[in-house]
Amino acid sequence: MSTDVTAAPPGSTDRPGSADEPEVVTSRVSREARRAVTAALTRSVSTFALTIVAVVVLWFGVLAVFDISPLIAKNPVDVWNYFTTVPAAADNRALIGGNVMVTLGHAGIGFISGLVAATVGALSFQLSKGVEHSIMPAAMLLRSVPLIAMAPVIILIFGRGNATIAVIGGIVVLFPALVTISFGLRSAATQMNDLIAVYGGGTLTRLRLVAVPSSLPAFFAAVRISVPGAITGALLAEWLATGGGVGGSIGGFIPQAQFTALWASVAGITAVSLVLYNVVQIAENVVLARMGMTPRKGV
Repeated sequence: MSTDVTAAPPGSTDRPGSADEPEVVTSRVSREARRAVTAALTRSVSTFALTIVAVVVLWFGVLAVFDISPLIAKNPVDVWNYFTTVPAAADNRALIGGNVMVTLGHAGIGFISGLVAATVGALSFQLSKGVEHSIMPAAMLLRSVPLIAMAPVIILIFGRGNATIAVIGGIVVLFPALVTISFGLRSAATQMNDLIAVYGGGTLTRLRLVAVPSSLPAFFAAVRISVPGAITGALLAEWLATGGGVGGSIGGFIPQAQFTALWASVAGITAVSLVLYNVVQIAENVVLARMGMTPRKGV
């Protein structure tokens, strides 16, 4: 009686449980991704809460250290009462909320115009050094000249409408975003670019497959720093050119001695700026964690 035994060929990977290994690896990777996303979300929310606490403490501290008259200086409690407990609280919320929404609309115009210009410029720099050498000095000039000095010329050329808002907000957003995105596009590993070149890829292929994916942390950093910059640009445009919104209303509150409304306006737009900044940061941490990347530090 003989027993036929077929030997497995050399190098065979057939062994008990080998068919389940891809599923095990996929499950492990998914579990690690969920853990990274949860940690990033927790870290971002904790940072936001600490930021709010720090701002409130600093607000109280500055008023106490400089001993400013309560007639002019209002603390967080005064602003809270202005929005919630005084008889005209509903009207106050409507007034400040309406001004904040107008300013956010203006900030959106400047944010989009500045970020689009910065992205197109940074991509152009990667395609042509001549474009970089011709555009970067102009961008540095726009950054170095105070907007208050440029405002009359901008208003004369573009008027007092949305075009001026786009120009002023775009100038504030443009240079930091342009530098950050350009740095990110240059941060791709040399080995990856060499690999594309070996397979016959050109400049556009390297830009699409290597530089753009590698620049994602820098792009998120540019978006994050552009949010408060766009709001600042909107406030400047309202104050210098268009009126309306928080920037325009502040000029009316001061001569009317409406100091609580003034502080409430500043607190409202500051709170919205902090919220938007941290929303972008949360999205950045979650997306980069899922992609196995880390946010750019120091921005």
